[in-house]
Amino acid sequence: MADKIKVVELFAGVGGFRLGLEGWNSTSASTGYQKKIKTPFEVVWSNQWEPSTKTQHASLVYENRWGKQGHSNQDIASVDVASIPDHDLLVGGFPCQDYSVATILKNSKGLIGKKGVLWWSIHKILSEKTNKPPYLFFENVDRLLISPSGQRGRDFAIILQSLNELGYVVEWRIVNAADYGMPQRRRRIFILAYHQNSPVYQQVKEVGPIEWVLDTGTLATAFPVSAENRLFPTEFKIKGNIVEISENFNKTEQVGAFENAGIMIDGAVTTLKTSPYYEGEFTLLKDIVQNGEVTEAFFIDEKDLDKWMYLKGPKKEMRKNAQGFEYHYSEGGMVFPDPLNKPSRTIITGEGGPAPSRFKHVIETPKGYRRLSPVELERLNMFPDDHTKLEGISDAKRAFFMGNALVVGAIEKIGNALIQKIQSHAALPPR
Repeated sequence: MADKIKVVELFAGVGGFRLGLEGWNSTSASTGYQKKIKTPFEVVWSNQWEPSTKTQHASLVYENRWGKQGHSNQDIASVDVASIPDHDLLVGGFPCQDYSVATILKNSKGLIGKKGVLWWSIHKILSEKTNKPPYLFFENVDRLLISPSGQRGRDFAIILQSLNELGYVVEWRIVNAADYGMPQRRRRIFILAYHQNSPVYQQVKEVGPIEWVLDTGTLATAFPVSAENRLFPTEFKIKGNIVEISENFNKTEQVGAFENAGIMIDGAVTTLKTSPYYEGEFTLLKDIVQNGEVTEAFFIDEKDLDKWMYLKGPKKEMRKNAQGFEYHYSEGGMVFPDPLNKPSRTIITGEGGPAPSRFKHVIETPKGYRRLSPVELERLNMFPDDHTKLEGISDAKRAFFMGNALVVGAIEKIGNALIQKIQSHAALPPR
């Protein structure tokens, strides 16, 4: 194969995909950046742009880590595709605010939402490139499979059909990183696509959908699974063009069309529910906690402790809205403090800052209750310590980065499995 697998990273954030594929200073995330790795992945171009933000903080962090060469900090929708170098692998966690679990599902606008439409920036690159990348690797929130609420799965069907029309087969899997020994319970969908001119595409065709999804595929290699209904998958054909799918897909059903794993080949979908199969060691919250390095600013003042306990506790009370209407409000309690003997809960973008919150992590230490530090949040996503530390970047902004980031170890495992597939058959075409 060629010496390098050339990568273009879109919606790069602070570089989670790059860390997972390239490592950091030739060391591996899965070893806590202690052991050397040799990887063929090389990011040749990247893009990070945050709309409605004057200071591009994430892009500044990215440039601080890898330099400005080959990095774009402009709206991807306005980038001339001809300026993007040819590449072998296109990656990105395309914006997911419209599918975020922080909002009510019925308010999710999916692909027609303000940021959801950036999927079409990916589509534009793939459509206009004469030399289409043989491989695609995307990440999103798991809600993508059931968005929007009125046509559950429509948005994902549009993505599948648009890739099908461009000559790709597509596999996907929802993975909770903690199920495979990583320190954070973070459920995300990973999407891999193989162009019809790639050697891996031919492997998929030879093996067949069920065996690929459960046994020999890239995601099955990275994250082994079991399936109770192996012999009875859900199978259907995605019919019509993108406009017809947008208007009609799953319009009369109350449940989603897609299970947590599956594959689309020539428009034919095979999907089934899987369970993780893992026999290795688990990383717990206590394993990433700093001891003695955390400043007083992260400790909770005793006078604020009641506020924290109220917000995290169960509630059943009368409330009044802005119009003066009274209503019954109830919610369940959350564990307080966060247990140290389990993987952590999912980091959210509002993790930073001292204000009491229902969703921020709080741990108990010999010195008292405290929030997690930026370094601890980085460790939960398997980033190097102080990866986001930069003059002018606040601790709250660093927490925001981690709420938007992915678990680097998951990218590393999938990248390693993809290398195996590529190397097992043929070389990449010259670029």
